[in-house]
Amino acid sequence: MFELLTGTGLAASAGLNAYIPLLTMGLLARYTDLIDLPSGWAWLGDGWVLVILAALLSVEVVADKVPVLDHVNDVVQTVVRPTAGGLAFGAGSTAETVTVSDPGNFFSSHEWVPVVTGVLIAFGVHLLKSAARPVINATTAGVGAPVASTAEDATSAVVSVVAILLPVLVLLFLAGLLAFLFWFRRRRADRRRELEAARAAGFRV
Repeated sequence: MFELLTGTGLAASAGLNAYIPLLTMGLLARYTDLIDLPSGWAWLGDGWVLVILAALLSVEVVADKVPVLDHVNDVVQTVVRPTAGGLAFGAGSTAETVTVSDPGNFFSSHEWVPVVTGVLIAFGVHLLKSAARPVINATTAGVGAPVASTAEDATSAVVSVVAILLPVLVLLFLAGLLAFLFWFRRRRADRRRELEAARAAGFRV
């Protein structure tokens, strides 16, 4: 159960920022005794991998805080974040494979399930983030972009650490995510009604 919560938290974190959960796992595995990565995922703790992840994270942190550029970044990350989510869930839930040397055995043994689960979780969070950002930019004239991005990065970092150290708290994050989804959908519906009312008033004039 805890392993599933860990994988879920890491995958959801990847939906906000692809590189933070992978870098968190790699650093903790390399420099602490807090986690012990399965053999198939030990590469996450490799020095060169950590350097590459840190470089990619730096680019992501900057690009995601600039209006318009953040939208382009979200389009690119549509592939990257779900992929990172699959890797994060697989490593966090102790899936033992990352390469497919025997496709038949890979699918028959259900080793693909954790990876696909992580992809779907990260993709869902990514879609919510991508849908919310244009609304934030429009309502704040772009000022809210760096604020929202910083909050997302901080949330991704906190959830990554919590998922590893106190996975039961991931349930609180999921509850908060569902609450935000409910609020966001209601806010979009209200804004749509406001725009329709404004158009109707303009036509009457």
